[in-house]
Amino acid sequence: MGLLRETAGKLKTELAVYRLVLEDVRTPLPAKALLGLAVGYALMPFDLIPDFIPVLGHLDDLVIVPVLVILALKLIPQEVISECRQQVENRHD
Repeated sequence: MGLLRETAGKLKTELAVYRLVLEDVRTPLPAKALLGLAVGYALMPFDLIPDFIPVLGHLDDLVIVPVLVILALKLIPQEVISECRQQVENRHD
């Protein structure tokens, strides 16, 4: 149960960081688009590959969203990510 709470806490923190990154004017438009696609895909009521298809149905969610996030993060200046992460950490202190 502790691992689940820890993972949920990290996810909540990362989502807060990504929200701040999206709002930052220094974030390039392609990175904003990729992050938007990742969030949109994760929240879509349907999947490109339906979940009832064994293995592949759930695998697309586990691959597509992280790949989009990783690509977006590579386009964002490191100082923007660091500053946004610091803002989120300061809110929790």
